[in-house]
Amino acid sequence: MSKADSPPINVLLFAGPFELRGTSAYTLRLAQYAPVYDIQTRVVCPDASKVDPCMRSKLEISEYRNLGMPILGQLILQLVKQESKKNPPDLIHIQSRHVLPQGQWLARKLQRPFLLTVNDYLQSDEKLRIDMRWCKGIITVSESVKKDLLARTGLPEDFVLVIPSGVDVPDHSHLSPVLSQDHQPVVGTAGPLEAIKGLPYFLGAASRVLEVNPKIQFLISGAGPEESNLRHLVRDLEISENVTFVPNLYDFSISLKAMDVFCLASLRQGLGTIMLEAMALAKPVIATGVGGIYSVIRDGETGLVVPPSNSEALADSILKLLKDPLKARAMGESARELVRQEFRVETMIERTVEEYKRALQVVS
Repeated sequence: MSKADSPPINVLLFAGPFELRGTSAYTLRLAQYAPVYDIQTRVVCPDASKVDPCMRSKLEISEYRNLGMPILGQLILQLVKQESKKNPPDLIHIQSRHVLPQGQWLARKLQRPFLLTVNDYLQSDEKLRIDMRWCKGIITVSESVKKDLLARTGLPEDFVLVIPSGVDVPDHSHLSPVLSQDHQPVVGTAGPLEAIKGLPYFLGAASRVLEVNPKIQFLISGAGPEESNLRHLVRDLEISENVTFVPNLYDFSISLKAMDVFCLASLRQGLGTIMLEAMALAKPVIATGVGGIYSVIRDGETGLVVPPSNSEALADSILKLLKDPLKARAMGESARELVRQEFRVETMIERTVEEYKRALQVVS
């Protein structure tokens, strides 16, 4: 049957509030690219103010304020149900476990199957209650997240599918060489400013690097609850002149382009979508050896791996790359090639669309 003979699949992407983080980028890429594969998408979320207005104008995003509130949220969810009945989806794709209770309630009320994407690890006391009548599968972003999920929930292994997050790989002609002599080197990190991201260790490393080379600039792109503490730490370390915070952007593209070296100091990490974005720009990466990092970084080839919670090791790796621009560029090129082969957004979308079709075949 040709594509023209097949009616498009209508998928509701049920998401939490959009933030400057990899999970939100995942939802936007699904909404943006799935229509190429004859998938009609509609995003339902409580807050889309952090989505670039230009992109938002091209997507169908329904914003329901207070959707995540404990009591008022139930009333709003009833409204979502009533409006969704006008054009019910074929499938609901719940974008994170944090909105699983509301998403699967909606699936039950609309009597529609759903898929769930799990991007990171469950908290120590967290329970994942899955309605197995309507849930037709779980997608995780890495083997590490899948392994943890299976161990914590007892779900059957074939019920959980790994589909790594994918990113755009720009044309090589649009890339500028890292550590060129026409600018001061910039070492940066990007992502939500949360305790689990290990950013005090990044700043500790920055302080050590500046003792050796005071001309290096450091960039922290992102927003979150730790921003105030991190700014205080910068002042305490007396490195304010060399550290720039960039909190108010719609995405990380401008910040990543400004970096010569990208660092990910996370204490836990499901995969590292923003790290993949940096690699797609041929930026050499230094990342802590946790979680899904090892599914991406081949130490010494596509990046450098350091122990978590270790500013000294991170600083040593930064200095190693700064002292050897040729090695840094070669590592960045290898990283870009790895992303091009294994983490393209097209691959993620194609495999997700296959899962949509499988889920609907299970229902029929």
